[in-house]
Amino acid sequence: MARLRNFKNKGLIEAGCDEAGRGCLAGPVYAAAVILKANFRHPGLDDSKKLSEKQRNELRYIIEEKALDWAVASVSAKEIDEINILNASFLAMHRALDQLKSRPNFLLIDGNRFKPYQNIDFSCEIKGDGRFKSIAAASILAKTHRDEAMEKLAMEYPVYQWEKNKGYPTKAHRLALKEYGSCPWHRQSFSLLPPQLKLKLD
Repeated sequence: MARLRNFKNKGLIEAGCDEAGRGCLAGPVYAAAVILKANFRHPGLDDSKKLSEKQRNELRYIIEEKALDWAVASVSAKEIDEINILNASFLAMHRALDQLKSRPNFLLIDGNRFKPYQNIDFSCEIKGDGRFKSIAAASILAKTHRDEAMEKLAMEYPVYQWEKNKGYPTKAHRLALKEYGSCPWHRQSFSLLPPQLKLKLD
């Protein structure tokens, strides 16, 4: 397991930001902002994609208890359709930052692009969730909170099996879309059933 860095700028209050659900066909996109103590340590902390569901859920509660500050926010499927998924990801991060009780001096953003937030300096970090503790923590909170939301929506719309696929474009999800059509939680601006896939599913 790669050793994650505690911070990029020693002495600054840094908030790590990450999102979850960008590539989904349905549901909101979620983002989290996390400020960790400079000496925060946990042997299991890593990029959420490298962890099992059980590990993520265990770490979620440790992060929420031990972090100096944290917040999670979402942007709905309807809003995603109106402003596009990239802008929706930035908006979700901004909403999470809005909820922090502490004002950070610096933002560590997972990925290669970001829309400036207020006048706070930031750094875009490609694969930052595998390099910085605060971004890894944000990736875990965004993922676990979103998964929980999709599991609740799955009870309302069981045909899409969101409790399993969380809204991602799995074969079962595509087949359900072909059979039942979309619902209000689907992102209509996405290719829910691309033309070539329609042929393959027949």
